[in-house]
Amino acid sequence: MKKKPLISIIVTYYKKKKFLKKTLNSILNQTYKNYEIVFVYDDKDQKDIEYVKFFLSKFKKNKLIINKTNLGVAKSRNIAIKKSHGKYLAFIDSDDIWKKNKLSFQIDFMEKNNYHFSFTSYDVINENDIILDKRKVSVDANYENLYFSNFIGLSTVMIKKKINTKIYFPHLTTQEDFALWLKLAKKGLQLKHIKNSLVFWRKSRNSLSSSIFRKLKDAFKLYYIYEKKNLMFSLYSVMNLSYNKILKNIK
Repeated sequence: MKKKPLISIIVTYYKKKKFLKKTLNSILNQTYKNYEIVFVYDDKDQKDIEYVKFFLSKFKKNKLIINKTNLGVAKSRNIAIKKSHGKYLAFIDSDDIWKKNKLSFQIDFMEKNNYHFSFTSYDVINENDIILDKRKVSVDANYENLYFSNFIGLSTVMIKKKINTKIYFPHLTTQEDFALWLKLAKKGLQLKHIKNSLVFWRKSRNSLSSSIFRKLKDAFKLYYIYEKKNLMFSLYSVMNLSYNKILKNIK
């Protein structure tokens, strides 16, 4: 019988104690069991460490990395990737929730087709777990259709660790995942979609992703610095990205 591949689940933590238990329980309840959890505690206030350690003790394979200062999600994920041992990487934010068949469905999809990257549809929930919206993906992502609209949810992504380019999140406060997806797409990696909704993505009031000014600033840096577009086209790109974001939120 073929041995099931190891999946490294990467979680970064910063002041999400209210939601962490549900996030970790959604990993524990996965029907797929061959995984390790690589958890990065990214908060200089270390009062929640014992709480985190208690829940991590429930996992057979767990690795806790404690940052001495707040490094941000990009640097923290990059540290976790270096410390991971899985054939595949899966990411989940510490307030999101996976449906119990998320890993098994996704790994089967990727192994059967020899895909290197996949992402899924997801449901948007609020702080009380009430569904606000359903984000359905119906096409594979490529550089052209992704450039003005990031429709890939981080917590839905699974990626083979050994590909033809380095998996590295640029040092942005937000948009770091979008920057990586664009880089991989530009390198020619196939970003395959799964139409099934396998994740609950939490929209919270105080999350970094809700900071409009920060996201606009980072979006400009993404296009101007990382994508090396000129000033005018970078501003144009930010406007289009913002417009598509607004459309997505009012549907």
